[in-house]
Amino acid sequence: MVVFAGQGDPRRSLSLLWRSDAPPPTRGGPGPKPRLSVDAIVAAAVALADEEGMAALSMRAVGDRLGRTAMALYTYVPGKSELLDLMYDAVHAELPTAYPESDPDDWRAALTAWAGEVLEFYVRHPWVLQVSQARPVLGPHEYAGLDTLVALLRATGLPAGVVRRLVGTLFPLVRGSAQAVADARLAAAATGSSDEEWWAERSAALLELVPDFAERFPAVSRLEAEGPVEPHPGAAPEGVDAVPYPEREARETFRVGLGVLLDGIEAARAGRP
Repeated sequence: MVVFAGQGDPRRSLSLLWRSDAPPPTRGGPGPKPRLSVDAIVAAAVALADEEGMAALSMRAVGDRLGRTAMALYTYVPGKSELLDLMYDAVHAELPTAYPESDPDDWRAALTAWAGEVLEFYVRHPWVLQVSQARPVLGPHEYAGLDTLVALLRATGLPAGVVRRLVGTLFPLVRGSAQAVADARLAAAATGSSDEEWWAERSAALLELVPDFAERFPAVSRLEAEGPVEPHPGAAPEGVDAVPYPEREARETFRVGLGVLLDGIEAARAGRP
């Protein structure tokens, strides 16, 4: 399911994102219920999406988490579209905006650290991957993340036009890898069969039904015959034995793909005027 941001009222959405308008008054009075706020509503919505996925998100479900009716939320957030924008921007506040632990001149280490942080961010919040980048949210935290990447890329010394295209290359690389990790974690629960069971059943059937597979697809067969690439020690988090094989593969693919891309940046720097 792909969701497009920015579908609510433009001025109301942006004023909420940038907190440029005065917040609605909090209602006091007797009773044990805590006061509502935009931040509390967004936090509850993020927790709901993290635990149950985007499909579970609704104003009523968020209200239930807060012990309020959906109608009570509309005083603070006009609707689900605006709420989604706020959620998306809010979680981006988790991303670092500087890498002081890296040598300022070591752009490669900084970009590697950035990519790893963003990958784990998406894995923590897989619902974010369903929000299309075709329509940005235009919130402060989203811009802070973009500004961080642009600053890291400017350290390469490449011209602005190339930096712009590299921004458009790095984000899809990280998002695609994170999506593969998220899918790997979801597959067994969603299908009722483990990766081992799925491959064992279908591999046997494929070999039986397509006995000339190697002759029909020689490049793929040759690649498989050469053996798998040994995983890098940092390709998966601790407890690697408990990590599903597709996730380990996705993480290793991310590591290798990022390395090749950074090699390309290095070559472009060497060849620049």
